[in-house]
Amino acid sequence: MPLIIGIAGSIATGKSTACETMINLGVEHCDADKVVHRMYDPGKPAFGRIIEIFGPEVVGSDGYIDRKVLGSKVFGKPEEMSKLTRAIGDIAAAVKAVIDEWRSTLGRTGVAVIEAVNLIEAGYGQWCDQIWLFACEEDTARQRLMDRNRFTAEEANQRLASQRPWSERAPASDRVVHNDGTPAEFSDAVRAALAEVRDECGSGALRPSRYHAWWGEHVRIQSEGAD
Repeated sequence: MPLIIGIAGSIATGKSTACETMINLGVEHCDADKVVHRMYDPGKPAFGRIIEIFGPEVVGSDGYIDRKVLGSKVFGKPEEMSKLTRAIGDIAAAVKAVIDEWRSTLGRTGVAVIEAVNLIEAGYGQWCDQIWLFACEEDTARQRLMDRNRFTAEEANQRLASQRPWSERAPASDRVVHNDGTPAEFSDAVRAALAEVRDECGSGALRPSRYHAWWGEHVRIQSEGAD
């Protein structure tokens, strides 16, 4: 069976950079955000639902949902984010379909990574063999957002306000990789982690992911809270 790694972490922690490094080493990749974006393309049921909830101003000049405008309406606003999630539809099923395809098409030595900000909380980790969490200091993330996305400090803080501290996600993760140093140091850390987990997988020494126990407890707590 192929090795499936779930990549988690808040915004601007280096998830995409890490994935690019692994892609160059022959790893298959899927960005869950892009899967979600295709779910509300024009003509899809979610497109109309989003406009109905958030207004016609979320549609850009190209006819697609303008994610920057939509983001300004939901980031840092849990209730609005929940409305968006419900409007989009069954995101988990779409992500699982990608992983199921990898399971059926990649060979025994294949490796694939699924990248998602909320991979841990959304339950996607239950279909993965490893969970890697990327983290950095908030000041580092803020500066990256301002440099990379041309956000103002206020816009960057709004995005960061919607993120969970990495320490809350660490118990569900098999590796925590910090990214506050140089790009070269980060790339070396990712390469070393991938080489190590490939060796463990090939030798049969790979341990079951910590995520499964965490997810079981999370589901139990959620169930008790609903009673």
